[in-house]
Amino acid sequence: MFNPEILLKLVTVRMPFGKYKDYILCDLPEHYIMWFQKKGFPRGELGILLAALYEIQLNGLEHLLKPLRK
Repeated sequence: MFNPEILLKLVTVRMPFGKYKDYILCDLPEHYIMWFQKKGFPRGELGILLAALYEIQLNGLEHLLKPLRK
């Protein structure tokens, strides 16, 4: 079952490390999300969020995030 709170976190949580540190997750470049998908998402909540973002991008559903942005 999908948790709508994930969408809110995708527009508020910042990437904690790496080249795109401090970027809001939904602002991460698609190629970076695809790299994680190939190499493996991190464990824990960050991995869950990045995997959800991958699915959103894969299915062209980015429009779902726009109304949630502040």
